[in-house]
Amino acid sequence: MNLKKVLTWLLVAFVVWYVIQNPEGSAEMVRNAGNALGDAATSLSEFVGSLT
Repeated sequence: MNLKKVLTWLLVAFVVWYVIQNPEGSAEMVRNAGNALGDAATSLSEFVGSLT
């Protein structure tokens, strides 16, 4: 196995461990990320709309 595969599997294992250990915190993190992406999409849409 090369280093990239090992690091990928370690990251997957960490994410699974974190979700098992702290389900409320991980759900909050996903919700915050979704809100941030939604805000970014809204801002980009308003910017593109202002160009015309």
